[in-house]
Amino acid sequence: MRIDKYLKVSRLIKRRSVANEACTQGRISVNGKIVKASYDVKEGDVMEIKMGERVLKVRITAIAEHVLKNDAAALYEVIN
Repeated sequence: MRIDKYLKVSRLIKRRSVANEACTQGRISVNGKIVKASYDVKEGDVMEIKMGERVLKVRITAIAEHVLKNDAAALYEVIN
């Protein structure tokens, strides 16, 4: 699954267009490398999201096409 879609499905970023823009601006990195929106995420990848002063680091635990809002947090594990 593309990283911009994963960010939307997991509700880490609300809209796919915003996720795509964040990738274009170099705010998303996976396993220490800045990635484009077309990057295919895999289980076990460590992703960093930089939004302003805040940096969120998560490990991808599952990938799903459609997830209910209450189950979205099960797709990743926050690490710091």
